[in-house]
Amino acid sequence: MEKWFVTAKKADFDAWSKKFNITPVTARIIRNRDIFSEEEVERYLKGTLLDLYPPELMYGMEDACAVLQEEICLKRAIRVIGDYDVDGISASHILTKGLQALGANVDTVIPHRMKDGYGLNDQLIEDAYREGIHTILTCDNGISAQGPIRRAKDYGMTVVVTDHHEVPYTEEDGKRVEILPEADVVVDPKQQKDTYPFPGICGAFVAFKLMELMFRRMELSIELRNVLMDEFIQVAAVATVCDVMDLLDENRILVKEGIKRMRQSPCRGLGALIKANGIEPAKLSSFHLGFVIGPCLNATGRLDSAKRALALLAAESDRDAAVLADELREMNDSRKAMTLNGVKEANILMEEKDMAGDKVLVLFLPDCHESLAGIIAGRIKEQYGRPCFVLTRAEEGVKGSGRSIEAYHMYDAMVECKELFTKFGGHKMAAGLSIKEENIPLLRETLNRNCTLSEEDFIPKIHIDVPMPLSYATLRFAEELQVLEPFGNGNPKPLFATKQVHIIRGRKLGANQSFAKFEVLQYGERYEMVFFGNLEKFHAFLEERFGKEKVGNLYGAGTDMVISVTYQLGINSFRGKTQVQLQLLNYC
Repeated sequence: MEKWFVTAKKADFDAWSKKFNITPVTARIIRNRDIFSEEEVERYLKGTLLDLYPPELMYGMEDACAVLQEEICLKRAIRVIGDYDVDGISASHILTKGLQALGANVDTVIPHRMKDGYGLNDQLIEDAYREGIHTILTCDNGISAQGPIRRAKDYGMTVVVTDHHEVPYTEEDGKRVEILPEADVVVDPKQQKDTYPFPGICGAFVAFKLMELMFRRMELSIELRNVLMDEFIQVAAVATVCDVMDLLDENRILVKEGIKRMRQSPCRGLGALIKANGIEPAKLSSFHLGFVIGPCLNATGRLDSAKRALALLAAESDRDAAVLADELREMNDSRKAMTLNGVKEANILMEEKDMAGDKVLVLFLPDCHESLAGIIAGRIKEQYGRPCFVLTRAEEGVKGSGRSIEAYHMYDAMVECKELFTKFGGHKMAAGLSIKEENIPLLRETLNRNCTLSEEDFIPKIHIDVPMPLSYATLRFAEELQVLEPFGNGNPKPLFATKQVHIIRGRKLGANQSFAKFEVLQYGERYEMVFFGNLEKFHAFLEERFGKEKVGNLYGAGTDMVISVTYQLGINSFRGKTQVQLQLLNYC
């Protein structure tokens, strides 16, 4: 069962309420997002693109700009090498289209997930050298590609790395020593010597900032600059959400501005995806970016090649964009079915291998499509509340992906047993790896032996913003909460809690009767609460607490079961009627 905590950070909520024309409850929620001062509240609520940090503040950014400017002037061939996920595809598109607008001789290569694996490799360098490429420009990768970059330098090539991942390191005398690639320029806000104010940005945002600076340095026309930056804002916003960056500080501004533009006038590629998925542009939210648009862009890189997603973003006609968008949506539907099968296999393996006592889960699914390993690892992590690695056979050896919980730094844990991997990289919450098949049992043993997590770390923690009776959950208050959007990692949708909720009657909904709407009573007033969670689990809880007879009457004659709940507020518009929607999340 979860542990519930009421977040109780202090501030002068009445003063904030008066100054920013919000209720004290909304002010409390903002403070819970680690917003301290009135200046920060102002930026949180009203920040614009003018509040983004200048790209010059990022270490190496001006040097990268200078190198690329010289390559453009000398008409030397530049190759952008990205990654096959949403962030890498988005960053590749931004750099390629931006450099083309500046007159660069530029092309793009995105590694094939199964043939090439993540990031730079020797073969990509050999191909570039053979094809007369003078300069390699990486995006969303490169920080850990010491070998391939050294080979490129041996060939006399220029290499500019733009990345946002953790910098590889070794431990010497208890201190971290960074291992940076021998590139001409390295741009990565995670470098120790970088003092950029907000290093938690994605690869596409780094690319966005590089193009912003180059457009200014090379005096691109204001008209063309505005058109391109308007598109790049939208693309980088999708990447920021899909790469699960914290939606705080300038990430929040970027995503907010990107969604605003996508609602009003989406760029051609994203607009085609919005239409193909039946999304009403005016209702577009960060949810759609992360769980509809992003997965479609990801699907092509998972099941085939990411070239189609890149082609969609670069489409020059509405017809081409529509055709590609439909293809990506269909591929994502196939990916969903394959993922469900993979999760089932993982659960069976958990039982067969008796992994109930493992603190870190290492699952070998040899026949699983390697592109789905990360998704399945994420699902299993959520299901069991434990860090999870899913490994599968690939063209060369075994590959895998990991997803972590907040208390476990996955990348640091992998550094401790780096000798087991042929290749690895990542950050606190996610990682990728290659390993010899015979080392899998030792990996499971080593990770669990080294793991210092306690049982307390595995208990899901529910952070409640405000204890609030249902009578306060009005349509007017729900509308006010919209000023806190976009919601996502680091800026979750507000969560409320209350006691003495009487469950009176229920009605199952959905094609599979898998969710429900409940009539509830509190302090003499009736309300409706919708529940999208695990209905069977909820019924089991009620039966244990109140008995089968009462639960049996839930969807019939009616009953009365008193529980405590957490809930969120939404706005539901149907057939011209707009009302507040209460969504039940947790219960005890």
